[in-house]
Amino acid sequence: MISALTADSVAAGEAPGAALITRKAGMADIAPLLKLINGYAAKGIMLARTEFEISENIRDFTVLTEGSELVACGALHFYSPTSGEIRSLAVAENRKSHGIGRRLVEALLDEAAQYSLETVFAFTYVPDFFRKLGFEEVDRGVLPLKAWKDCLRCPKFQCCDEIAMVRAMHPNGGVVRPPIWGDADAESTANTLILLPTLKR
Repeated sequence: MISALTADSVAAGEAPGAALITRKAGMADIAPLLKLINGYAAKGIMLARTEFEISENIRDFTVLTEGSELVACGALHFYSPTSGEIRSLAVAENRKSHGIGRRLVEALLDEAAQYSLETVFAFTYVPDFFRKLGFEEVDRGVLPLKAWKDCLRCPKFQCCDEIAMVRAMHPNGGVVRPPIWGDADAESTANTLILLPTLKR
């Protein structure tokens, strides 16, 4: 339970009011991040975070602000030199259904590309939203075990209903289907990767 993105929070549309600013989070954002994330945690939608956890991982976070208000957040957490997870996605209740979720994930994917990551994964309740952004559903068993460390604290750990999604980042802007992590035949399958259409932005 690492994301508050649900079907109603990723519908297409435009955000009202002041211009939305997308930027990396800073230490001054810790309090509003805690308020946003733990507000969803209280409803059983996300994992609760502590001030220490947010502080320790503040460089993972990207935020969207509208005026002085933090209206959305998400994090790109690195697991290896080539893979990362999109997590802690949350959009303020009063800003849902305005395309903010998509804008946030696109910013995190741009960051993944800047770091030359080969794969980005996410656990989600809205697989169709992630499919539109080039992700494919995979068995959670193919993900690196260390990606499960947050899952151990989740009340749904024994009956998880989130779907694992992976996007393979291609250096030329396309998307490729990745080999299975730790697959002994990964080297041989590398020659059979299927190039999918470049994501339109």
